[in-house]
Amino acid sequence: MSILVDKDTKLVVAGLTGREGSFHGLNNRRYGTDLVAGVTPSKGGQDVEGVPVFDTVHAAVQEAGANTAMVFVPPPAAADAILEAADAGVELVICITEGIPAHDMLRVYTHLRRDERTRLVGPNCPGILSPGKANVGIIPAHFFSEGNVGLVSRSGTLTYQIGNELAQRGFGNSTIVGIGGDPVVGSSFIDVIAQFESDPETELIVMCGEIGGDEEERTADYIAESVSKPVVAYIAGFTAPPGKTMGHAGAIVSGSKGTAAAKAEALEAKGVRVGRNPTEVADAASEALA
Repeated sequence: MSILVDKDTKLVVAGLTGREGSFHGLNNRRYGTDLVAGVTPSKGGQDVEGVPVFDTVHAAVQEAGANTAMVFVPPPAAADAILEAADAGVELVICITEGIPAHDMLRVYTHLRRDERTRLVGPNCPGILSPGKANVGIIPAHFFSEGNVGLVSRSGTLTYQIGNELAQRGFGNSTIVGIGGDPVVGSSFIDVIAQFESDPETELIVMCGEIGGDEEERTADYIAESVSKPVVAYIAGFTAPPGKTMGHAGAIVSGSKGTAAAKAEALEAKGVRVGRNPTEVADAASEALA
């Protein structure tokens, strides 16, 4: 099995007619993902290499059977694209767009939490890959193979680095989920880890966090209370100076809160082994599944 995306995924790309949307959408199709439609207002009736384009997500759902949406829409319009997909009844929305205003995302987050029919992953994320089944996003799928390790990360680049370290040790993945590095995202570590806990194929969970916020600290409490599978973690930013935004909009440390050391301490106190570099994470994973 896998979580979130699989052979039953029917993908619609909001922004398929744009440069980035077409490049990555068609790349997902080449991997084997069932790309059934694109959406660009006023371009309905066109196609992108045989993929039909509709004016609305509602039409893509009704006429092409889309159940998953990927958003490659510029930041000013991305929040509305997410909400349109939710209103159309799409079960899963993966937003790749970076730079969406936090106020817009608060509006989206509040609406989706109230509605609860649609799960959002992102924004500012690399997407989701279930090796051998489906790839929705920008994850370089050729690095990864099917296996029993579930990987969830706030950082796209670190997802690839940690995943490559694991692959070199012979580990494959059930699913890889990038949740995004913005202050307001649709799915948390807890949301994804709960899915991995319920997935019979996943035997080990690897989480890749970073400085800023309290996401990892809250996840540590959840793991202690609700997760039976071994969890290994990596926290980026041990040398980051306080008060500096490091890479992601959500990666900012204030005083002693949100530091890598504080996050590692919280996780280790709950029995999660934390690697100080990607190689240590791979070592810990090897020991956990020995």
